[in-house]
Amino acid sequence: MFFGLRWVIRIALGLLTVVVLYVGITFAQVWWAARQNDTSHASAIVVMGAAQWNGSPSPVLKGRLDHAAELYQKGVAPVVIVAGGKQAGDKVTQGLVSFEYLRSKGIPEGAIKIEVDGTDSYEELSSSAFIMRQAGLPHDVVIVTDPYHSFRATDIADEVGLAAHVSPTKGRSTFSDYVRETGAVAIGRIINYRRLAAWH
Repeated sequence: MFFGLRWVIRIALGLLTVVVLYVGITFAQVWWAARQNDTSHASAIVVMGAAQWNGSPSPVLKGRLDHAAELYQKGVAPVVIVAGGKQAGDKVTQGLVSFEYLRSKGIPEGAIKIEVDGTDSYEELSSSAFIMRQAGLPHDVVIVTDPYHSFRATDIADEVGLAAHVSPTKGRSTFSDYVRETGAVAIGRIINYRRLAAWH
């Protein structure tokens, strides 16, 4: 009886050690990715959605759009895809607000493609991949998002068939952002991000 209990305790401690290591390594990957900035030439820049306020981009979304406009002007990609549907209470989509904002920044209307159905990162990137296939564009992209989101965005892009680089904004990421992202990545890599998105 005592011998059996010792083995149960050893197995439990072993599993706990594996979980702690897995979560710790995932946190380090999320943290490291947030500090990388890859502006390699690509077929499109994909701007991840964020809140809009009565037709105006929130500070987070504005930061992403300004960064995307800067990358476009530098010739990183000839096309910008703006992503984001409606959240509860919204009258317009994040994608449409982003489209109008980028036009006001001088980006030609023909260079902007709009994704308006996505309500989470998986849907936005999956729909963006579909838009690129429909347009006959190669599948390499530069994703613009906040630093803490960089690793998960790359993982999701890979799952939906995009070869992604990430150029994060200069937005501030908090410790709680990293903790939340670590949990999402840790679970998403096990069950896949499509299933994780379906839970939300």
